[in-house]
Amino acid sequence: MRHLLPLVAAATLLAMTFPALAQKVRLATSAGDIVLELEGEKAPQTVANFVQYVRAGHYDGTVFHRVIENFMIQAGGYKPDLSERPTRAPIPLESRSGLSNRRGTVAMARTSDPNSATAQFFINVADNAFLDQPNSRDGNGYAVFGRVVEGMDVVDKIRAVPTRASGMHQNLPATPVTLSKAIVEK
Repeated sequence: MRHLLPLVAAATLLAMTFPALAQKVRLATSAGDIVLELEGEKAPQTVANFVQYVRAGHYDGTVFHRVIENFMIQAGGYKPDLSERPTRAPIPLESRSGLSNRRGTVAMARTSDPNSATAQFFINVADNAFLDQPNSRDGNGYAVFGRVVEGMDVVDKIRAVPTRASGMHQNLPATPVTLSKAIVEK
């Protein structure tokens, strides 16, 4: 037993140094489930931030509040009555990771301030290379931190819903599409 202790200590240190690289999050929506595989190795701060919001239940009961059929679907910030969920402090932008805004990838939404991402995220429904750091208008781009590994058919259902304008919200689904629960699976 004594000779196993160094191995256990080494395994523990290794697990702390290299967290699970294939961490997954399931988004249970009113249109079906979407499973995301997160890129913790390439976007560690962004993934840690997203997982923290998932574990806190922040996304539970929110809606997809911006749906643009040939661009992306966005969620993570608003309740069904369109009141905004409170967030933690913004995180630094990780758009220089080599990950690209391709169809099926998930990225952080932000304002014109590159370091303003909090909880809102979007799923690209088309290849949007113009959002990548080297191609972006502002030179900063948008941080990709994962990709859809199950449920792209659900993403396509959501992107096809009829939308309307309501107050400051453009491209709001006419019938709410809810994100009932977000769960870390691995």
